[in-house]
Amino acid sequence: MRQFNALLAQPELIALKAHAKKAQIAQEIWLAIAPDNLAQLSHASDIKNKQLSLFADNNAVAAKIKLCIPSLLIKLEKQGCEVTAIRVKVQVKSTPQTKPKVVKKLSHKAAIDLQQLAEKLSGTALGAALARLAAKAD
Repeated sequence: MRQFNALLAQPELIALKAHAKKAQIAQEIWLAIAPDNLAQLSHASDIKNKQLSLFADNNAVAAKIKLCIPSLLIKLEKQGCEVTAIRVKVQVKSTPQTKPKVVKKLSHKAAIDLQQLAEKLSGTALGAALARLAAKAD
């Protein structure tokens, strides 16, 4: 246990902990003043020299934030933060989030109707395609 405590007392880890604390405070401030849609697509890194540094997920978000800077600075002033500028950078995520595909299924009645239409059109390519579609629905 003493070795672990000695490891935590290393100057590098102390500096890292202080930096992480500053980043956390900056992010909390950003979440308090930012519109919800922008807060989800960006994050704050730190406040240094009275300048809030933000990272946007893409150019569109960065442009929207830049348009909102005057109102964001007013909100920061009302909260008592000594921030006079906001710097926005684009930090593209390396892997875009994929949306899960929604599997759509035919209702039982639709499957029966498709099967009946396939029987009427039997012997045609459309009839065969409808029959396959109706068979997948069951």
